[in-house]
Amino acid sequence: MNKKKIGFWSIVLLTINSIIGTGIFLSPGSVAKSAGTQAPMIYLVAAVFTSVLAITFASAAKYVTKSGAAYAYVKAAFGNTLGQYVGVTRVIAASIAWGTMGTFVVRTTLKIFGFDSANLTYVTVGFLVLMSILLLINIFGTRLLTVISDISTIGKVLALLVTIFAGIAILVYTGKSNISDINLLKAADGSPLIKEMSATAFVTAVIAAFYAFTGFESVASGSQDMENPEKNLPKAIPLAIGIIAAIYFGIVLVGMHVNPVALVQSKEVVVLASIFTNPILEKVVVLGALVSMFGINVAASFHTPRVLEAMAKEKQVPEIFAKRMSNDLPLPAFLFTAFFAIIIPLSFRYDSTGIAIISSISRFVQFLIVPLAVVVFYYGKSKETILDSKKSVVTDVIIPILALIFSVLLLVKFDWKGQFSIKDASGAVVTNTKAIISMIVGYVVLPVIMFVYTKMRKENR
Repeated sequence: MNKKKIGFWSIVLLTINSIIGTGIFLSPGSVAKSAGTQAPMIYLVAAVFTSVLAITFASAAKYVTKSGAAYAYVKAAFGNTLGQYVGVTRVIAASIAWGTMGTFVVRTTLKIFGFDSANLTYVTVGFLVLMSILLLINIFGTRLLTVISDISTIGKVLALLVTIFAGIAILVYTGKSNISDINLLKAADGSPLIKEMSATAFVTAVIAAFYAFTGFESVASGSQDMENPEKNLPKAIPLAIGIIAAIYFGIVLVGMHVNPVALVQSKEVVVLASIFTNPILEKVVVLGALVSMFGINVAASFHTPRVLEAMAKEKQVPEIFAKRMSNDLPLPAFLFTAFFAIIIPLSFRYDSTGIAIISSISRFVQFLIVPLAVVVFYYGKSKETILDSKKSVVTDVIIPILALIFSVLLLVKFDWKGQFSIKDASGAVVTNTKAIISMIVGYVVLPVIMFVYTKMRKENR
């Protein structure tokens, strides 16, 4: 079979596909509810934040081209122990994040076609069908996966562009902006729903918008399957972030001027579609959302197994996970991560709120350690041999330090209480026991098991 590696523009599209998922289609109203008329600006601030982190990851990619992304960077900079910890937690978190995204696409598809999305049987069957389709796509090799990733990315971007231009046309035709209507909304107690902007509200809104940009940190997980990753990744990732930032800003700006009330209050499956009263435009946006959600699952099915495969190649997990089929699919790693992607959402009865904690904390771990790794690379203090790349004090020291500062801010302002609390059937706030257990398993139990495995393996040599 002809093995084709992923070229520059496909890396750009894969990055876009890895980032644009459910958020911009399903929940732009959460930022609008926090920031009011300042929502478009919030997305620009979040884009700057993301760019700083993305440039940091891109800088790491020019020094280390092994697959695994953050795992490979941390291992090269700080050695096996910290690298293994980041790798194990990243594999589990990425699998759970994949399962969460799969839950979104299955439940949304069921709702759109009139099925009961709360029916566990329907969701489970739909989940298994989705995973089977993703497996088939991967079995046919990187050529087909790249084509599907490219097509789904182009499809979701076109849907968003149609939304932007349709909104502009509506505003030009009517000559009226409705953005001030958001200030008229009232809470249940009669107070204004949109509060005055404060420093805390600003940071909270930026953090909410920032999560719509996450996914860039996983792009280099499959660098082994990319052409010239040391050159292409540092260029492709920032370019993709710029494109996404422009699209997000346009979407939120248009939505806020056309129908901000719908963004905040709509109960529709695809919130973004509710800003239009035209059924054709609504269907275009809904179709774009489905393509987007499927596309990000395709991207996850590529990234996630390759982190585990990268660890297996370094003999930090059982070597069976390093085995590839003739078409370059790491099948054992795919099946292992797909199993976690299926079983954990099922154990939570497909309630993504309970499992979000693992994915969220995983990003904190990476965003804190990778900037430090880049600085280590710049000063030549890495534990492993790295590429002799062109160094820059701006991209390799100043920007990573800014990324570290931003990440600490993100960590401090993160809604820890909300992640560990849920409402029970009576509406009372209770401890999210499953989230706590998941965190302990993902961040303590499994890493310890892998450490013991590695130690025993060395002793038996």
